[in-house]
Amino acid sequence: MQVFDNNMRRASRRASLRRGSISALPQKSAEIPWDIFERLFMPFLFCQAAAIVSSHLLHALNISNISTFAVFVWFALSTVGAVLFYHFVKVSAPGKGVLITGCDSPLAWYLAKKLDDLGFTVYAGFNTPIDDSDEAKILKEETSGRMKLLHVDVTSETSLLEAARYVSQHLPHGAEGLWALVHCAHWIALGELEWIPFAVLRKSLDLNLLGAARLTQIFLPLVRRAHGRVVFLTSGLNRVPSPVRGIQCATQAAVDCFAACLRQEMRTRGVDVSVVAAGEFAPGNGWLNETELRDQAKQMWNQLSSEQKKTYGEDYYEAAMTSVEKYSRQAADIQPTLRVLIDAVTRTFPMARYTPVTATEKLQIFLAEHLAPSLYESLYGEQKKFVY
Repeated sequence: MQVFDNNMRRASRRASLRRGSISALPQKSAEIPWDIFERLFMPFLFCQAAAIVSSHLLHALNISNISTFAVFVWFALSTVGAVLFYHFVKVSAPGKGVLITGCDSPLAWYLAKKLDDLGFTVYAGFNTPIDDSDEAKILKEETSGRMKLLHVDVTSETSLLEAARYVSQHLPHGAEGLWALVHCAHWIALGELEWIPFAVLRKSLDLNLLGAARLTQIFLPLVRRAHGRVVFLTSGLNRVPSPVRGIQCATQAAVDCFAACLRQEMRTRGVDVSVVAAGEFAPGNGWLNETELRDQAKQMWNQLSSEQKKTYGEDYYEAAMTSVEKYSRQAADIQPTLRVLIDAVTRTFPMARYTPVTATEKLQIFLAEHLAPSLYESLYGEQKKFVY
């Protein structure tokens, strides 16, 4: 099988979860708070424009000879204070319910634990049946009585309807609906397009896009009643051409567009929609096992036709498939993504888009979006082949 799903390396993940607190998570480097910078960027531009207009008007009317710079500083200080206050206002957690899918993964697992610590009623959805999930048992042991564990298979209509009925029947006391729906269920399929069987492509679409869309449809009435929010976890690199990860980038880009349209539709309904476009750890990549990766790549190679094998060559194929092994050699840094997921749930005024990425990733994403394709490919193309 040529896919890398959330059941890999269960033993090592259980060990990671048993380490306990959020502070025990690996932290590679200091995080850059892109969300704050992005929220301040436009107000700063308006401050400059307002300062120019105001100072010229004061001079023209002979009211004051104050400089444009002084007016800008006054506007900037006032605006920054107001924006930061606006940015950091939080909701009250008690009496609010949050449904999180994909809690088999370390990121969603820690998110569920942290939100429970903050006082939310958390409905932790696991891809696998609860009785078969060690992660579910550990989560139940380490959280409060507010924690509810659910089997939420986003590809099963029956599972989704049962989850909706359970949540509606077990809302916090006094709650009119569900405060937040957080989509963390994710499935990774790797390989160049010609190598991946259609069944794998279909599963990728079913789980990463259609499952999230259907779950949102089912839960929107509950979220609307609470004037809550929907949060989608995607990849910031879906805007970066990435050979071997084409289907992953495609489904994540589709979720991005779906969320943008839903945001417009829900704006008048009092429902916020946020996208958390994470960086290179790409949910799932942090758990790749080198041995399993090689075994699965070998199985996919065996399924190729003789003509395909001759065209691509075994050396090229192996270089392509093992180019992602670097993600299995170190623990994924999920702290920045965890922080913004919590912000998207707890802030009174969440951002439409969060980008918890490194400075290098931010630069590559910017260049991929704004440079001509030929120029971008000259920078990140042939000379960087298989170094994504």
